[in-house]
Amino acid sequence: MITLTIDGRRVGALPGETVLDAARRVGIEIPTLCYHPALSSYGACRLCVVEVKQRDRRRLVVSCLFPVSEGLEVFTDTERVRKARRGVMELLLARCPNVPQIQEMAREMGVTEPRFPLEDEGCILCGLCVRCCEEISQAHAISFVNRGPMREVGTPFLEVSEACIGCGGCAYLCPTGYIRIEEGLIKIGERVIRELSPDDSRRVKDALGTGKR
Repeated sequence: MITLTIDGRRVGALPGETVLDAARRVGIEIPTLCYHPALSSYGACRLCVVEVKQRDRRRLVVSCLFPVSEGLEVFTDTERVRKARRGVMELLLARCPNVPQIQEMAREMGVTEPRFPLEDEGCILCGLCVRCCEEISQAHAISFVNRGPMREVGTPFLEVSEACIGCGGCAYLCPTGYIRIEEGLIKIGERVIRELSPDDSRRVKDALGTGKR
């Protein structure tokens, strides 16, 4: 067992766990948009940033990827942490200004107007759908396509996917509603991926459980 300190509280953790794992197990809230306990960590959204102290050195790290270690000191609510999260939130709000969950999280962090040009996208590129499709459904039907500012989530050639099993895991996890189920159809934006398969949907939901993002 490893002992670390989070916000002045001594916390036990297992080797291989992350700071986010240890914090959530004892009820310390750290915001995330790209994390799910049933999936590998990705660190895309950067909202889970915390400050750590090791050997008298303090720095910001992404808590969903940073491993626990003996004697580690973690601070989840310093001014430096809040400033970093607000900066990330400004970028997300500029990208997806009309997404309710992004709007709500921005308000909670005191972000009302982003300093950046508005893009009006629906996807924050969190990768939850891609990881679910690879790790849980094992269909490999969804992936990131294109690069740079053109990067998006989609199926090959942005067409109906033959690889998709219709489980809807991507829609179940999508934090913005960009991937959703409408009238029995799974959609990315306005593009139809496939019809929903109720049996596969139940199987994947059971595998994902009710884990909090």
